[in-house]
Amino acid sequence: MEYKPHGYQSLATDHILRHPISALFLDMGLGKTVVTLTALRELDVYKALIIAPLRVARDVWPAEIEKWDHLRGMTYAVALGTEAERKEALRQKVQIHIINRENVDWLVHKSGVAFDYDMVILDELSSFKSHQTKRFKSLLKVRPRVQRIVGLTGTPAPNGLMDLWSEFRLLDGGQRLGRYIGQYRDTYFLPDKRNGLIIYSYKLRTGAEAAIYRQIGDITVSVRGGLILPELVMAEVAVKMSDDEEMAYRAMKDEMVLSLEGRTIDAANAAVLSGKLLQMANGAVYDGSGGIVRSHSRKLDALEDLVEAACGKPVLIAYWYRHDLVRILERFPAAERLDGADSIRRWNAGSIPIALIHPASAGHGLNLQSGGSCLIWFGLTWSLELYQQTNARLWRQGQKHTVVVHHILTKGTIDERVIGALRRKDLVQTALVDAVKAELRQ
Repeated sequence: MEYKPHGYQSLATDHILRHPISALFLDMGLGKTVVTLTALRELDVYKALIIAPLRVARDVWPAEIEKWDHLRGMTYAVALGTEAERKEALRQKVQIHIINRENVDWLVHKSGVAFDYDMVILDELSSFKSHQTKRFKSLLKVRPRVQRIVGLTGTPAPNGLMDLWSEFRLLDGGQRLGRYIGQYRDTYFLPDKRNGLIIYSYKLRTGAEAAIYRQIGDITVSVRGGLILPELVMAEVAVKMSDDEEMAYRAMKDEMVLSLEGRTIDAANAAVLSGKLLQMANGAVYDGSGGIVRSHSRKLDALEDLVEAACGKPVLIAYWYRHDLVRILERFPAAERLDGADSIRRWNAGSIPIALIHPASAGHGLNLQSGGSCLIWFGLTWSLELYQQTNARLWRQGQKHTVVVHHILTKGTIDERVIGALRRKDLVQTALVDAVKAELRQ
């Protein structure tokens, strides 16, 4: 296929060519992959390493290299699978090695293969937002050997600007935001929510946001894509539990209040409490032994109505809990999970009328826009990043139809607080704790 870049794509490619250290904050669906490969093709690079989420490494990068006429002749090997298969791929004399982010520590410390890459591409850069992970520490160790590095993401700071420190520490060695997280935190943030000496969250100092952007602006290109994307329609479908079902939900809440015994609700127990309430809102909950206790089928009924209203057009359903998947498949036996390259290919070919996907798997980079334009959230996630990225599987460049995103919400439950937090683009941890406190007070 002939590549005819948009203006912003040419600008982004030129930015990579001119900056040995570069960050591209391109909105989801704007073609970060082809932009980067186009630059890589023009650079005098001995060997490049692409680090990406598993499915993106396996499916997206190889497909993009094969897709475009101007990239023909570029050689690559995908280092996935067993350890032997990964080593075999890494020993191939090619221009590009592609590996998933979970294997970065293995590559650096255990593979026995020399880390002799003069260019590294991080897709998705936000995967390195935690400086405590092995992948961060391992890559930081070999960063001085790399002459060129590119960070790609549509969501650079999904949980707030604190995330940017580790990402730019990898990119520039700490030149712009400091070498140490404490230094960055003290410069730009103030303690916010706390319990005694324990600080749960931080807030930006006055003027800090603009100052951070100024610091990273020389190596960063940010493109927002509203004008070239299809129309996006957000819809909410409210369901109401019966009096008995609502009583069971409130009994669950009361039991949680008793279990706390006056203790402060922090992020850890808030996550547990909200998880139980979200399960109840969806219609089932795990018991203490891992069994499924079903409470209602209101969301399943609403889902059936939405599928019927689609009149045969493909629908993509996002679920969160495994018992949701089980119950949806019981109601729709013909539905299929998108869990591999073959199912993704058949979805994009229009061969799967009802597809199921988990946001953590759908997260980054998968191109699903050819298969349909209707997404239904059966169960919600607190993660703004996963929420936006999942929506962007359909709402992206190349989508030919208006994208409709339905949210099935159970009235009077924590669903309403989660969707509110997502609308406000709240920080995950802060929104979760506040919402659970408010929910339990009712």
